[in-house]
Amino acid sequence: MTSDVAGSGVAAKHAEAPLTLDEAPPRALGVLDQGALWANLGVSLLGFSGAIALIDPLGDRPLSFLAAVAAAVVGSLIGTAMVALAAIPGQQTGAPAMVLLRGLFGARLSYVPTVLNIVQMLGWGAFELWVIAQGAQAIAGSFGAEVPYAVWVVLGGVITTALTIRPLGAVRLLRRFVTAGVVVSTVWFAYALFSRDPAIGAGTWEAFAPSVDYVIALSVSWVPVAADFARFSRSGRAAFTGVVGGYTVAQVACLTLGVAALALVGNDPDKVWDPFVAAPLGWLFFGILVLRETDQSFVNVYSTAMSLQNLLPRLDRRIISAGTGALVTLLAIFVSADTYTAFLGLIGAVFVPMFAVLAVDYFLLGGRDRWDTSETAPSRWLMVLPWVLGFAAWWMLAALPTAPELAWWKAFWTGARDLVGLVPQPWMSASLAAFIVPVLVTLAVGALRGRLTDRR
Repeated sequence: MTSDVAGSGVAAKHAEAPLTLDEAPPRALGVLDQGALWANLGVSLLGFSGAIALIDPLGDRPLSFLAAVAAAVVGSLIGTAMVALAAIPGQQTGAPAMVLLRGLFGARLSYVPTVLNIVQMLGWGAFELWVIAQGAQAIAGSFGAEVPYAVWVVLGGVITTALTIRPLGAVRLLRRFVTAGVVVSTVWFAYALFSRDPAIGAGTWEAFAPSVDYVIALSVSWVPVAADFARFSRSGRAAFTGVVGGYTVAQVACLTLGVAALALVGNDPDKVWDPFVAAPLGWLFFGILVLRETDQSFVNVYSTAMSLQNLLPRLDRRIISAGTGALVTLLAIFVSADTYTAFLGLIGAVFVPMFAVLAVDYFLLGGRDRWDTSETAPSRWLMVLPWVLGFAAWWMLAALPTAPELAWWKAFWTGARDLVGLVPQPWMSASLAAFIVPVLVTLAVGALRGRLTDRR
């Protein structure tokens, strides 16, 4: 008996993700695996340039350095708590994120958020390959090399796709080898950047709430990914601790480095990588971060495959991953990073309220005991209502996009605000509103459902 248990433990440690939804997921990942995965996801080259939205989310009222760091900490803790709680149902049911939504909305209705998630994951994957290629060009340029952008995109796409073929092996690779390099690189850059005494302005706390919203959106963008990896966890505690501990520390460190680097280049996001590459041995340590960025694109491509399996449950995920990797690579060649902040806003508006509905129904209204993730799960139209109202609450308060191609979206929500006489103030939090509104509506729906059940 003892040898059988030991043998099964060894097998779990080397197991791989199943190829279809018909196969049960192995419980192969411990807290260190989850922590390493999420710590690596918390460090992103996009986070360095995106720190401008943390410093000055409204464009005319920059935060002080202390306020920016505080916003990073508060936003990361709130956002990662949402991600971690979204991971637990995945660990308990063994279902990927979009399949898990069958229990919330029903099988057919779950296709709506699934399609939205596929779109946002393709966008994320393209952004990540864009940033990998840009980072590689920055390093190569420091040595006078001129390698075309598309070459780096294709190389990043090939590595990304290869990682998705053995996803659990990729997570173990991160834990054993990559995480240490990322920690050393982060510490080295913290010393190199802050030793140059960056001119971080005095600033104010006036735009603190919008900055927190930005960080929450940055964090909560991983909500649709959480269950895709938590389903392989040995325990819910491992999944929760890995997300909150690994991601929070890494993201706060990443954003803090971004603030320092921006201060050294006059808050110009287009030059934010210059201080990293120019630091002593900067090309080496920045190269580690560029190579590590493939874990972001890997997670996005793999989770896209998992989302597609909610629509095509018996199609081999390797085939889906290969096709998705090729599509993301193609998109990255033409992607524009100008819409990055607006893209994050859309993600936050969709997935913050969706998480709120899921959390209330699963944890507070007894959903765990009746969660149906089968292909015949009945539609639950009432659960769409709080999700939609939460989406609207986000955009009624959020900073609206300034990109010309999204002028129609800005005009729509500006008109909605004018209609009800709402003038958003800097202290108002879009993410808080998008969370509280669906929580209250979901609780009301649950109470109504309970009364109807009692009468019957």
